[in-house]
Amino acid sequence: MPHIVLIHGAWQGRWAFAAWTPLLEAAGWTVHAVDLPGNDAQPEQATEASLAGYTRHVVRLLEQLEEPAVVLGHSGGGITASQVAEAAPERVRALVYLAGMMLPSGIGYGDVIDQCRAADPAFQYTGIDPFLQWSADGQTSWVPPDAGVALFMHDCPPEAARQASLRLCAQPETGRVMLNQLSPERFGRIPRVYVECRQDRSVTLPLQRRMQALSPGALGISLDCGHVPQLACPEALTGALLPLLDQLLRPPQARAA
Repeated sequence: MPHIVLIHGAWQGRWAFAAWTPLLEAAGWTVHAVDLPGNDAQPEQATEASLAGYTRHVVRLLEQLEEPAVVLGHSGGGITASQVAEAAPERVRALVYLAGMMLPSGIGYGDVIDQCRAADPAFQYTGIDPFLQWSADGQTSWVPPDAGVALFMHDCPPEAARQASLRLCAQPETGRVMLNQLSPERFGRIPRVYVECRQDRSVTLPLQRRMQALSPGALGISLDCGHVPQLACPEALTGALLPLLDQLLRPPQARAA
């Protein structure tokens, strides 16, 4: 049974994949949804809420598995997924970005927003930032439930969206604003898949496509959904992604056949 490691984005935990996990398991995958340190289930580990801490956390999990795994990053979890591939490419079979931040080395998400604005004067973007609430020291943010539904889960089943929005947790800023350091020799050798979400209100489609252009080479899937396809349309996500992964992970001779 192949392994897949699921990395959540900001303000979330492993629960973000709960609706999708049974479909993956029914298709024969062994699922490992992580709780990143400093988030949700591990708030006491806030000092580990950084790209280095997140990467160590996921690599430790990969090292415990009997074989390499597919690593998937949702939203901001894509930054961690990329750095994990750089740190331990021998433990990663493929990378999947689920409306994810697939960023080149040294380029931040804010830089991608600036590039889109420079390229298209009509481009408008606000994202979640105007809705965030902050701790007194400005080092931790959280998402009000109404904003979570409107920006992240507007197309999800209403009750499921409400329940998920209530679980959104405090997020240390050190685990949100992060820069990858990647090399062609390590990260660059891992096959990649990008799942774009055309109705995304958080990481909007122009930003997703700009990231795909900045990091070419990923196989593409396009879904007509918002930012959380694993909750909005898990069946469609499964049907689109797993056949592509099956093809991608076959030995070259089997692929040719």
